[in-house]
Amino acid sequence: MDSKPRIRFPKVTFNSPVVLCFVFICVGVQVLSTLTGGASTNAFFTFHTSSLSSPFEYFRLITFAFGHSGWDHLIRNMSYILLLGPLLEEKYGSSRLALIILASALGVSIASIVIFHTGGVGASGVVFTFMLLSSVTQVREGEIPLTFILVAAFYLCQQLYGAIFVRDFISYHGHIVGGTIGAILGFLLPEKTATDSSSSIF
Repeated sequence: MDSKPRIRFPKVTFNSPVVLCFVFICVGVQVLSTLTGGASTNAFFTFHTSSLSSPFEYFRLITFAFGHSGWDHLIRNMSYILLLGPLLEEKYGSSRLALIILASALGVSIASIVIFHTGGVGASGVVFTFMLLSSVTQVREGEIPLTFILVAAFYLCQQLYGAIFVRDFISYHGHIVGGTIGAILGFLLPEKTATDSSSSIF
């Protein structure tokens, strides 16, 4: 009789439905963009300042977060989202995290058009929302974590420097808006309660 213990391999779980669905959609959009030479991303996943008369443009105010300028852009953003997203989904619940992503996308796109008069593509705003939101992990009534102050200071200085002195195609103002949304939501949103479903998306 074989007495050797059987090796049990860990089971892969769909642990963060909102984060994983977001990442899978972004990867699918980038595959489509590669096949179409970028035409699909420009048409459906990039918001523009010049076409607000088109009803479809208001749809792109949200879908732009799924599109990216290339694989490097996608992998960089998805790495941060996969690192920070599951912790936030565990803390706030799937439904709230879906609303956080929506609020970030709308906030970044509307601010970009109305204030900065630029278009945009990519989930960088969502990434910076996650970064600032994750730094507000120990907020108590009447207290502000020193770690949050330091993260916000370093982040703001870096992005302001980039916006003022660096000339490239990076949307520094989008990062600032996204981070600001994350910081505000971090102080306003309650954590998930025992009655909240961690697997429900809506």
